[in-house]
Formats: sequence, C-alpha cells, structure tokens
Amino acid sequence: MAKLLIPWCCVYLFCFGLIFLKSNAASVTYNVLSFGAKSDGKSDATQPFVKAWVAACSSVKSATIYVPGGQYLIKAATFRGPCKSKITVKIDGTLVAPSDYRAVGNSGYWILFIQVNRISVIGGTLDGNGAGFWACRKSGKNCPVGARSITFNWANDVEIEGLTSVNSQLMHLVINSCKNVMVKNVRIIAPELSPNTDGIHVQSSTGVTITGTSIKTGDDCISIGPGTRNLWMEKIQCGPGHGVSIGSLARDYKEDGVQNVTLINSVFTGSDNGLRIKSWARPSTGFVTNINYQNIIMRNVDNPIIIDQNYCPNNQGCPGQTSGVKINQVTYQNILGTSATQVAMTFDCSPSNPCSGIKLQDIKLTYLNGKAQPICKNIRGNTGGIILPHNCLY
Repeated sequence: MAKLLIPWCCVYLFCFGLIFLKSNAASVTYNVLSFGAKSDGKSDATQPFVKAWVAACSSVKSATIYVPGGQYLIKAATFRGPCKSKITVKIDGTLVAPSDYRAVGNSGYWILFIQVNRISVIGGTLDGNGAGFWACRKSGKNCPVGARSITFNWANDVEIEGLTSVNSQLMHLVINSCKNVMVKNVRIIAPELSPNTDGIHVQSSTGVTITGTSIKTGDDCISIGPGTRNLWMEKIQCGPGHGVSIGSLARDYKEDGVQNVTLINSVFTGSDNGLRIKSWARPSTGFVTNINYQNIIMRNVDNPIIIDQNYCPNNQGCPGQTSGVKINQVTYQNILGTSATQVAMTFDCSPSNPCSGIKLQDIKLTYLNGKAQPICKNIRGNTGGIILPHNCLY
C-alpha cells in the first residue's frame, strides 16, 4: 500500500491550529454588555461590572473582562479576590463617576481591587468627576471624605498600562501593600489647584515600577509613603503638581522606612517642587535610605531639590519638636535646569537626626532672575563635578 505523504507545511499549519485552539480554550472573555451594562453614560453600570468580575474571578481559565467603547456610569465598586486565575480588564471606553460627588459614598474609594493576584488593567479612561467635590471642600461645607479613583490593596503581580485618569476627587492611583506592580504609559490629569489629587501614591509596597507616565495634577505627581521598598521610576513627565515626594513621613511614631528608590530620565515642568523628601518635625522610628535621582531636567520649578524635615502645616502637632526620621545615602546626579525661585537647593534637615551620606554630582540649576542659592542645615555629604548653586555641604 502506498504511503500517504503530507507536506511538512500542512503539518505545521495543523499543529499551529491546534496550539491556537488550545490557547483560546485556555482563556475566556466576559463582555460587560452581556451582563446588562449600557454605554450611554447615564444608566448605572455598577452591578453589571461587579457581576462580570464575579464570573471572571471564579473562572479556572484566564479571564478577560472587556469594556467596549462608550461611557459607563459607575458608583463605588469593589472587586475582591482571591481569584482562581489571572484576570485582564481591557477597557476601550470611559468609566464615569456620578456628577453628584455624594453618590460615591464615604468609603474613600471609587474603584477598589483588593486581595487580587495576577491582575492587569489595560487602556481606557477613568473620569472621577471631581469638580463638585473640590468646590465643596473649598466652600467649607460638610463634605464626604472623598474618593480615590482606582486603588489596589494587598494585590500582587499587577499591571496597569495605557490607562488615563482625569479629575479624581482625591488621589488618582493608589498602590497599597502590594508586591510586583508595573505602571506603564499612564496619563493623569487634574487642574493645578485641585486639592489632594496626587497622581500616584505608593505605600507599604515592594517592587513597584512606574515608567513612561505623564502627570499633571494639583498635588504630588508621585507620593511615596512609609514601607515603600524597591521603587523604580523612569521617564516621568511631572507638572503642574507638587513634584515627586517621599513623605510626608513621621505622621505616626512607629512607622516603617522608605528604601531603595530610584528616579531617572525624567522632566519636571512648572511644578511647585521637583525632588522632595519631607517629614513632620516630631519623633519617629522611620527612615529614608538608598535614594537615587539621576538625569533629571527642571524647567521653571519652584523648589528643584528639597529636603524638609520641619514640615508642620499650620504649626499644629509639632511646634518645638524635631524629626526623628533618619535620612541617609541620597544621591543627586546630573540634575539640570532652571529654578523659579532663587533658592534652588534646600536641605533643611533635623538637628537631632542630621542628613548624612548626601551626594551631589554634576548639579547645574540656574535662577532666571539672578544667581541661584542653596540652603544647608544639619547635613553631611560630598560632591563631585560641577555644583551650581555653590556647594554648602560639610
């Protein structure tokens, strides 16, 4: 009997087809429209989104929650784990918070992911509709606590890519008590005078990377809280805003430290601060160590480099005290640009815990209307290369 010869290319295509079918069979997609969501921006889509999450979270296969184009009105929503497999939330539309800021509730969250491992949020826009809440705060009325737009609590292996967040009531993106988080190509936008609208807040988290991100907001572009370790930031565009800030620290006496933080290849434009470390002037077990700033451009920044260990808003809770936060091993390398104020470098360190191991390497900060000046108090370190304004370390 003659043998049946099958061309190798057909074998390849057949096998490739099996692999493709297998990969499809290994994942499942849940479209929020199938759970009753409407993309008109008026119908409450909260429960359809939650139902889609429950289905995806209970799936033994990798699951995708798909949000098609359009607008989806979402009230406060919690997406809780642990889940059985990896989940990807793919957003082509816009999630909109209620225009009545009171409708989000008083929990402090708008969209909350909690105790979820292997979660990706890709694309889309979050519109926090924060203007009404900001107006309430400004008026002095009795207002809710306000809501952070998207929060990850106790989540591991997180990816956030291509997301746009606008007009959050409070912080836009919060990463709290997480491990292994990638934030990539995110855009954050809020008015310059919108209160407490930090772009990204990281605390009690390890292994966070933030890259290729543009932040224009009314508070810190990135704020770094106690317990942050191994944070890598690069290609950050900041401004307007209050800069990249470690702190405020020493809110509590017993407080975890901040260590191994790097910011490179970034630009600050018209921000209130550039590279800031701040702590309350009161006792604390906290510390800041192994911080590296490298290849940073400042464009008309009020305080390009600042360490403030005498932070004491309204002189309440700290007069007459000194900061217990120990700051050491901080390197500033290749920091160039212009200061909007004459004092381009401020090191106002604690008299009881002086800053130590501070290194300045190739600093060139100029003042548009004259000669830039430094301020140095209670600081020890060394310099290399050109230092402008002049060195005042000892």
